[in-house]
Amino acid sequence: MNKINYENTVGIYFSGTGNSRYAAGLFCKELDDNIRVYSIEDNMASEAVKKADMIIFTYPVQFSTVPKIVRDYITDNKEIWKDKKVFVIATMGLFSGDGSGNLGRLVKSYGAEVIGGLHLKMPDSIGDEKALKRPIEKNRELVKAAEQKIKDSVRLLKEGHPTQEGIGFLYRLAGIFGQRLYFGHKTKEYSSKLKIDENKCVGCGKCEALCPMQNITIKDQKAVSGDQCTMCYRCINNCPKQAITLLGKNVYEQCRIEKYL
Repeated sequence: MNKINYENTVGIYFSGTGNSRYAAGLFCKELDDNIRVYSIEDNMASEAVKKADMIIFTYPVQFSTVPKIVRDYITDNKEIWKDKKVFVIATMGLFSGDGSGNLGRLVKSYGAEVIGGLHLKMPDSIGDEKALKRPIEKNRELVKAAEQKIKDSVRLLKEGHPTQEGIGFLYRLAGIFGQRLYFGHKTKEYSSKLKIDENKCVGCGKCEALCPMQNITIKDQKAVSGDQCTMCYRCINNCPKQAITLLGKNVYEQCRIEKYL
């Protein structure tokens, strides 16, 4: 592959606890200091994508598939992907198989050219499950390893040989049989299973402000959840009283990227 012209590039991301935000920012900074990076929640993101030639798209894998909020963003803005070059970065707690390829196939269906992918193992964000919990130093080591992997991937992209992690048939098989076949249904719709302990909740409103889906509201000085949770774990990992759970029943660790930098 010839060297890629990345001068007209924009970074976009969705992030729950900050892993994907951090990865997107570092990758784009390594590529070029002038690259702007936007959350898909930013009203300017779609307009920036329209004007760009290449997109660095970073997101957190859920059950070896794409979170509902990210899928909806792509399909709701299907006209902006045509003829764009897209490099996909997938962040994960352990494994995804074809994290990059999964999102890549979706934007490709709307006319994008997927030029490569990168998988980054990051600190687990599922704060209400014991699985994958590591000592803080181990998580810091994970972040350091991800930082080096980003630098190596950027160098290869500049040389015209973008990394292809998650892209291709074998990766897809790994994603299907690794998790998606058994758990992928969990992200097909938004969840109504967010639980808020009224005895712990003090109605501070932090969860309401952070929720990307406006799924949490404060009523009578208590947080109340709806049925539009995209399982990003922002509220769970930021609640000062650890009053919110989703998959588990107790909060074991509040996981935010700032703890590991």
